[in-house]
Amino acid sequence: MRKVLSLALFAALFTTACNKAEDDTGVVVPPNTSIDLTQPIITRTTSTTAFAEPATTIISGDIKTNTVLKTGRTYQLRGFVYVTDGATLRIEPGVTITGDNTTRSTLIITRNGKIDAQGTATQPIVFTSNKTTGANMGDWGGVIILGNSTNNGAFNGTNGLMEIEGGVNDARGYGLHGGNQVADNSGTMKYVRIEFPGIAFQPDNEINGLTLGSVGSGTTLEYIQVAYSGDDSFEWFGGTVNAKYLIAYRGTDDDFDTDYGFSGRIQFSIGIRDTAIADFATGGASNGFESDNDAGGSTRTPQTSAVFSNMTIIGPWATASATAGVAAPFQRGAHIRRNSAMSLFNSVIVGYRNGMRLDGDLSVANAVGNTLEVKNTILAGNVATADQVVTAGGANPSFNTVNWLNTTGSGNSVQTAMTGLIGNYNYVSFDPRPASGSPLLTGASFSSNKLTNTFFTQVAYRGAVGANDTWWQGWTRFFNR
Repeated sequence: MRKVLSLALFAALFTTACNKAEDDTGVVVPPNTSIDLTQPIITRTTSTTAFAEPATTIISGDIKTNTVLKTGRTYQLRGFVYVTDGATLRIEPGVTITGDNTTRSTLIITRNGKIDAQGTATQPIVFTSNKTTGANMGDWGGVIILGNSTNNGAFNGTNGLMEIEGGVNDARGYGLHGGNQVADNSGTMKYVRIEFPGIAFQPDNEINGLTLGSVGSGTTLEYIQVAYSGDDSFEWFGGTVNAKYLIAYRGTDDDFDTDYGFSGRIQFSIGIRDTAIADFATGGASNGFESDNDAGGSTRTPQTSAVFSNMTIIGPWATASATAGVAAPFQRGAHIRRNSAMSLFNSVIVGYRNGMRLDGDLSVANAVGNTLEVKNTILAGNVATADQVVTAGGANPSFNTVNWLNTTGSGNSVQTAMTGLIGNYNYVSFDPRPASGSPLLTGASFSSNKLTNTFFTQVAYRGAVGANDTWWQGWTRFFNR
């Protein structure tokens, strides 16, 4: 999240003005407001009409009836395409959908729409650029899914509505998300690639590769690769959705960005960076994880408390022999700040300028109080191991992140060398499986009460893949532009 959106002001229904203010990091912080956005404007319905193919392979405007995109065909998005009015967009295995660059094409699943995109390992569904040559980051918008689950961003209590980042909201409120339906179901995405997305609609208001706004736990997200995103690869604005088998490949900004009260669970996922592709905007920083409670670092609830397990986060120094070859904006494997209480288990972070930063008194207090945990995780080959930002007069002025990571019983390992951990760090011949004799082959633990949910698959290894795993093969594409 390069910078955070403003509070939703649904102009057709409300007239109160909202002035924006920026904090010292350039993040737009919505002020308090008396506008009542606590009641969802749209109640989710489900269409019972039969599925029909679109009349043309050019898809634009609103999808208001059940629609199917057929195997073996290529379709093109033009402009903002909204799935709404209870409709489901079904995409069959092997479909290719290109995004038109000139119209900033974006697929938006609204709070009253669903997606049913179920590819297979041999026939993935591919969203990509419409350019036949010279495809690049930000060639089109990306995929946005909006739900009726919770967030803390309405700034007048929980269960409120927010406007999603990216400039896609309109007078109908099709860009709003939020509510109180934690098990809300926005559909299914499996075996999907999203290539060259992440367009800047306007400064500090970008569309990510896959953007998730208040998406509920009834939604299924598995086997999704975002490649060459012009902003974050994956970003969650609130919500309760869980996901497995995600890959963020050579993106620009952050790999996995969580904020506004996201409390879902993520397992078996990979982030891998390019030494030369980073967030070059003024004040930009490219991280593996970036996590905030909200833009202002408040104590609003629900608190961002995402739980990640079995993550492999590979920074640019893993594929560079000298710091001179790495773009300046690359910063941290994990930047946990602004009162976030995300937790990380059974994972590995390598090759960043800074392995981990706990930023701000509230996030540090979360670590001290164990609402923020990092356990059974290896940080290796990072230029600097880890650090913290605390106030001298705060509650924990002497807190030290490295000491905290090395606490007896944590199961963490903070080390200099990253050799012998992973099979191959190279972008294209990438092999995330543990090397022979790697400490990643063992050491995982699921004893934390944050990991007892049946969503988590208990394994012995740390990182996203075991020695014999192949889940990341076949449906993915590791390639040079």
